[in-house]
Amino acid sequence: MPLSQSSPEATPLVASSKRSKVEQAKADFCGLALEPRLAELGQAGWESLDEATLTIHLKWLGIFFRPVTPGRFMVRLRLPNGLIQADQLDVLAEAVDRCGDHGSADITTRQNLQLRGLLLEDMGPLVTAMAAVGLTSRQSGHDNPRNVTGNPLAGIDPEEFVDTRPLVDAIQDVLLGPEGPKNLPRKFNVAVGGAPDSFLLHNDLAFLPAHRDGDQSAELGFTVLVGGFFSAQRNTLAIPLGLWLRGDQLPEFSLAVLRHYERQGDRSNRNKTRLMYLIDALGIERYRNEVLDTYGEFAGAAAAAAVSRHDGSHLVDRAPRDICGVHAQRQDGLHWVGLHVPMGRLEASGMALLSRLARIYGSGQLRFSESQNVLICDVPGERLEALLAEPLLQRFRVEPGPLEAEAVSCTGNRYCSFALIPTKSTAQAVVEELERRLELPQAVRTHWTGCPNACGQPYMGEIGLMGAKARLDGQMVEAAKIFLGGSMAAEPRLGELHDKPIPLSQLSDVLETLLVERFGARRRPGV
Repeated sequence: MPLSQSSPEATPLVASSKRSKVEQAKADFCGLALEPRLAELGQAGWESLDEATLTIHLKWLGIFFRPVTPGRFMVRLRLPNGLIQADQLDVLAEAVDRCGDHGSADITTRQNLQLRGLLLEDMGPLVTAMAAVGLTSRQSGHDNPRNVTGNPLAGIDPEEFVDTRPLVDAIQDVLLGPEGPKNLPRKFNVAVGGAPDSFLLHNDLAFLPAHRDGDQSAELGFTVLVGGFFSAQRNTLAIPLGLWLRGDQLPEFSLAVLRHYERQGDRSNRNKTRLMYLIDALGIERYRNEVLDTYGEFAGAAAAAAVSRHDGSHLVDRAPRDICGVHAQRQDGLHWVGLHVPMGRLEASGMALLSRLARIYGSGQLRFSESQNVLICDVPGERLEALLAEPLLQRFRVEPGPLEAEAVSCTGNRYCSFALIPTKSTAQAVVEELERRLELPQAVRTHWTGCPNACGQPYMGEIGLMGAKARLDGQMVEAAKIFLGGSMAAEPRLGELHDKPIPLSQLSDVLETLLVERFGARRRPGV
């Protein structure tokens, strides 16, 4: 099935002789053009698709072929700021339920949902059903701007400086609009912080709340940080760009940053193509000036010239809160109830029940956090007792253990061909065993990832774990590397490798010792 017609959105940016196979496929065809053909493609069957369509172009619609589960696809949503309504979650639950035992959904570290187990023939009806309730999966994969994240408590947080919801929505609208990028060199993450615990330095572009000129009495807006990312080749936190913006400037400035990256990013080596490599090549001053010039194309030269310089100081001064538990909202008499979803994994029944609880006890709105948990908003005080008595809360607990609440995991080798270990099931088993053995004085955040691509963000955890292999009794076995020292507090730092890979069969014992020696844990008597 030839899909080679050119696309005006996929303008060649490098000489043809320099294009990689991926870049050539992107230049030949824009995957967004596949949407009206989804029913046709489903009828033809996934095995009839050429490689570029199957593994590249469909991702522009958020549809992912999974080699580990051939014939069963994943769909990644876009949920700006992690918000979803009960009627929207119902649509997704029905889609997962139709997949039977193959179906599940994962809460991601970008406050998003990924649906698994779908057939290609499901895609046309699903895209239509999602659009009817205001959902989209457009440009959620491959070389596109990914889900825009913000404070999961935005608008209800007594501690917030800025409600990030309208800002995140406006950024997404611009990036997915007619002027938005359709062919970036690599993926791109954007985030907006609005609270004192909005750690966002792992993003390519982050806006953190800050006063103009660093003066606490001056206007509140945002300082700009750029270049954060994790990969198998390099891991770095975002650095100050030296600019301050008002909230209304964020959408067009985001567009300028991404369009500049689309034009100037290096496409010759995908392993060295993320934004920070472009910043390194240009130098921060030249990069800033070029982005401002591009901003002037969209906002006008006068607006670009008026952008304030800034020292990069901001109001984020502590690690992200554990959202679990019952908490008073900024609105009198209302509460959010944060629920722990073990390793972020949901089944259709759990999704439907969450929707029901949000509708009965709250306003019908739910939020997903980067810690892969969920909260129900706007619960009046008089409904709390009944909500807390619901059977689902025995499974999605309000008060999880100090290791459970902060455990984050990638999908693992059940669905991902890159992962070296079954990350979610391993993490759950190890965390449960450590909770059984130990008493901890405070929560300890663990991040689990199946491979060096670091989707589970192991460098951000107080303890990070990465899938590996190790030799045990003369045999190569599944193992995990341990990273220690990651911090998302006032002085952020990346975790560093602690020791050689530990066989999974020994991991609980090794982590028990580390938690006792470094985190003040005590062994439970008689265990």
